[in-house]
Amino acid sequence: MLAGLFFSRALLSIAMAAFIALSFFHTNIRSHFRNFFSSPLLWGVSLLFFLPLLSGLWSGDKQQWGEIMIIKLPLFLLPLAFAGPINFSKTQWNRLAYVFLLLITGGTIWSMFQYVPDAAVINADYFKAKSIITPLQNDHVRFSWLVSMAVLLSLWLGWSARKENKKLSWILIIAAAWLVIFLHLLAARTGLISFYIMLAGSIIWLLIKRVKPVYSITLFTLLLALPFVAYKTLPSFHNRVKYFLYEFEYLKKTHYLPGANDAVRVISIKAGWNIMKKHPVTGVGFGNVIGETREWYGENYPQMIESDKILPASEWMMYGAGCGVPGLLIFSLAILIPFFAKTKNKLLWYLLNSTAAFSFLFDIGLEVQFGVFIYSFTVLWFYKWLHPEKL
Repeated sequence: MLAGLFFSRALLSIAMAAFIALSFFHTNIRSHFRNFFSSPLLWGVSLLFFLPLLSGLWSGDKQQWGEIMIIKLPLFLLPLAFAGPINFSKTQWNRLAYVFLLLITGGTIWSMFQYVPDAAVINADYFKAKSIITPLQNDHVRFSWLVSMAVLLSLWLGWSARKENKKLSWILIIAAAWLVIFLHLLAARTGLISFYIMLAGSIIWLLIKRVKPVYSITLFTLLLALPFVAYKTLPSFHNRVKYFLYEFEYLKKTHYLPGANDAVRVISIKAGWNIMKKHPVTGVGFGNVIGETREWYGENYPQMIESDKILPASEWMMYGAGCGVPGLLIFSLAILIPFFAKTKNKLLWYLLNSTAAFSFLFDIGLEVQFGVFIYSFTVLWFYKWLHPEKL
């Protein structure tokens, strides 16, 4: 599945289907389903599938609704698969993590091969809301979030291995340092803000646990210094900040700027909010969100070009527009449930889910294949890995 994420959508689909089927190759099916229904986290993730499924009852565009449900199907099937008796050893879980880190690091190096030969041109394109080409078919939003997760994971594994294998520990720490540099080179806001949420969260955690002050002081210094250093030394990051400040004038007044990024996103969220207000009880159904959003653009921003007529750029607004206020509240519940799950490493678990929740505020990762897989797989993988008892 991880290989398919980077190399082939078809392979990802086939691997997911095989994984789900193999998870039922055991004799205790009753216990399998009992695990699913007794775990709020597992059925909580599946709510993200069943809400759009239910909205099919009042979705007028059944074809569009059907396409959405196919994309969202892993949100039900993967939690059901992870409810099975998948009990890896510590070594096996670590190997999976190393494969993940190897793929992410390899992906960043591949991106650099795309960037370096045309660095001047690409840096200038940052003034046009463009960025460095990335894996995942240039889905820099999802890839940047994965890179931020890889930073967290490599530092955690490096710290854990510092006594048993110092060489491995240093390799992982050096890899984390490179990934931090790449995040600032790519300058994708989702990954960058997720990284800084992790830094801030770690500082707060260290202060609460009263760990040696030198660690929290070091992280706090990084929190302040990294953006300044990146702005002064990395042209792509510098240009991204300059473009954001230029676009901010349009963003804060929700004025339309053709081809803009954030300004168009804010307008799209406003569209989702107005659709939900117009249909507060049931929403318009997931199949109708696209049509209703485009109709709202036509009424309120008739000058908007076709390529800017995007879906509401927030999962909260997607579920609100599709299923009304109840959908918005149930989506919030599904996102909050993981924070109450029992895990062996609360810091790692909280940071993973905090950054995922943040990404959904200004992104619709659950409306695309890569985003659906990345969210469901990483949350379920870490849950199974960090769970205090074997399920």
